[in-house]
Amino acid sequence: MRVSSTQMIGRYQKQLNDSYADQAKLMEQSDGSKLHRPSDDSVNYSKFLRYQNSDTENDQYQSNVKNGISWMKTADSAMSNMKDLLTTIHEKTVQAATDTNGTTDIQAIGKDVIAKIRELVSLGNTQQGDRYMFAGQSDLTQPFTITSEKVDRGLTKTLDDPQKNFFSTIADDKGNTYADSKGNMTQMLTLNDADGNTYYLSTTTGKVYTKGFMDEGYKRMVGNGQTQVKDGDDLGKLSGWDSSKDVSKYFDKNGQIRPDGMSDFTIACNDGSTTTVKFATIKQYVVEYNGDDKKISMVKRNGTTDPTADTVNVTGQDLFGSDIFDNENSGNQVNGSSGGTAALNDLLQVVAKMEAGDVRWLSSDGLTNTDRAHVQVVEAETSAAARQNVYDSVSTMLDKQNETITEDISNCSDADVARLAIDLMTMQTIYNMSLSVGSRILPQSLADYL
Repeated sequence: MRVSSTQMIGRYQKQLNDSYADQAKLMEQSDGSKLHRPSDDSVNYSKFLRYQNSDTENDQYQSNVKNGISWMKTADSAMSNMKDLLTTIHEKTVQAATDTNGTTDIQAIGKDVIAKIRELVSLGNTQQGDRYMFAGQSDLTQPFTITSEKVDRGLTKTLDDPQKNFFSTIADDKGNTYADSKGNMTQMLTLNDADGNTYYLSTTTGKVYTKGFMDEGYKRMVGNGQTQVKDGDDLGKLSGWDSSKDVSKYFDKNGQIRPDGMSDFTIACNDGSTTTVKFATIKQYVVEYNGDDKKISMVKRNGTTDPTADTVNVTGQDLFGSDIFDNENSGNQVNGSSGGTAALNDLLQVVAKMEAGDVRWLSSDGLTNTDRAHVQVVEAETSAAARQNVYDSVSTMLDKQNETITEDISNCSDADVARLAIDLMTMQTIYNMSLSVGSRILPQSLADYL
């Protein structure tokens, strides 16, 4: 079979070009990567794409976790300062509740305490950048403001632990309970008659109890073996009081009395008589919350999202809780959201009582209010700290995952530099030899062309 010079030249050119292409591909890998297109290695290239997606996700989760931890550390610092302030306020209240103090002394303590409360409000407005830490998702709005003028706020009776236990959720022999749907019987509203007598209204039942019963009477019953309040322990029922949601008819969410709440009310006593009363109020400053109760989530890993575990913020409701004026049964909640300033407003009531020199109230309700405000902030801080610990653990896990992903990407895409150098020198040598041999065996016209 005759092989023409044209065939020989064509075949030589193809092999020479293939050799040059192999050399160029090796040169391409000098950037450290052996994968530049799917055709380089289809199996490893598909792995590379998967690992690259995982690496992008990991980077985003790491960024979320770092931002979340930074957010929570700033909030934790603010709450830690709040705890210290609340401890001081409680100590000041203990000091003010001493009978040896004169009215002037108690009022001086009140001035110190309100300064601490204003500092609490300032800490409640803590920012990270231009975002407010405790405003929920309304984090560009300053959450806490204190009124410049005093308002008439409903006077509450805050139950201590023995009183709370007595007004329990356990149903009596008639199936009645005396607490709300969550077992919270922590406060009552204060009523006064024209003679200056004091009564307390259970907003969940509309039943009214005398001051004597709340102070000492129930203790005698406990001593006689009675474990909870029963029908007949009350003086009677407030006429027209239908349910706990009636609170919203007469008070706003911060406890400021509405015009309808200033009217006279009648107690239909169990003995058939009636007593005319009014809601007791006290002049005090109130704090208003302008944020919301929505959570800010920073997702920290793939899979099913967990809004509770992914939450990084603490809202005003978490921080300062709710009271009789804005709890779930008051009728004042909007979309299930409480006022978010209950503890602060109860503390401002303590200040108002200090200004009035009411040692007896301070020694009971006052101490209970300051103690519960401290507990509320501690619980909020503890919950946030638990979530921060989770984020710290996830951060460590993501760092390890990043190392693994980086190693996987390297294994499937990185070029072996030592082997690449050898292969490149080999291909260069082969290419040069091909040119040399071709110049000798091919017709002179092709050699001249080359």
